[in-house]
Amino acid sequence: MDEREDSDVEAWLQLKPVEPLPSQCCGSGCSPCVFDLYYRDLERWEAARARNDWSLLSGKQSSETQGCSTKLSPETFLAFHISAIEKLTKDTYHVRFTLPGNSQLGLHPGQHLILRGTADGLEIQRAYTPISPVTAEGYFDVLIKCYQTGLMSRYVESWRTGDTAFWRGPFGSFLYEPNKYGELLMLAAGTGLAPMVPILQSITDNADDETFVTLVGCFKTFESIYLKTFLQEQARFWNVQTFFVLSQEVSPEQLPWSYREKTHFGRLGQELLDELVARCRRKPFTLVCGSPEFTEDMAQCLLAAGLTKDSYFLF
Repeated sequence: MDEREDSDVEAWLQLKPVEPLPSQCCGSGCSPCVFDLYYRDLERWEAARARNDWSLLSGKQSSETQGCSTKLSPETFLAFHISAIEKLTKDTYHVRFTLPGNSQLGLHPGQHLILRGTADGLEIQRAYTPISPVTAEGYFDVLIKCYQTGLMSRYVESWRTGDTAFWRGPFGSFLYEPNKYGELLMLAAGTGLAPMVPILQSITDNADDETFVTLVGCFKTFESIYLKTFLQEQARFWNVQTFFVLSQEVSPEQLPWSYREKTHFGRLGQELLDELVARCRRKPFTLVCGSPEFTEDMAQCLLAAGLTKDSYFLF
């Protein structure tokens, strides 16, 4: 092999797509996944090299980063500036990102995005659902919980106002349609509240949407309930009722009066779920979001309560 051939081989190898690390997959079942993009680009590269035709790579689309744009893409990470960071609890942040001009993010209520970060030299990706109204102009908000040993958590905790973060999307197969369901029963644990927020707000913002909503938020303590003001405001609508389940509280006397009648103590199990389903004013379609354990438990409880698999959706 002569020097020119060596040079060509090296050039092709430099263009070969790099296989993602396991940490780069968010594990949320996104389509396209970062591995889908890798195998697509690898197939295109192999075909181009077999034909020794560089032009076949000219249309290559990858999950590389682009600057700020008004158009989201599931395949390409876009840069967004952080305009505000609010610490809601000791480990949870409400972060606002700027959109160009008065543009909108373009998500359906409840859809999520993929955030890319780096920590310890590793690239990681995680899924988060914006909690801002889908009609919000010039910004979008995200609720992020940080964990002591989480790589993405360390990246998020390094953020400062003015920094840039990279997102791609949207993802999510549940597309809410006004008046499709008589009632939505929302079961949310912790930051699992996130996809419920824009769906709920889209209902109460639409005077023609007469869907009833029963939202059940599961938290450790009263202080750990996110977005209290928002939830209180939503509960004033004629078609919305909210309940809370607190696993580390034991006495209603510790709660404000407005929360005492709608708060349960312990964990959300079969007996309480049966009671909540019975309180629904119409036959509910149920949305569930939380930890994998919470989601699995709720799916089993819903089936035991007489609901069918086509009457609930697991985020």
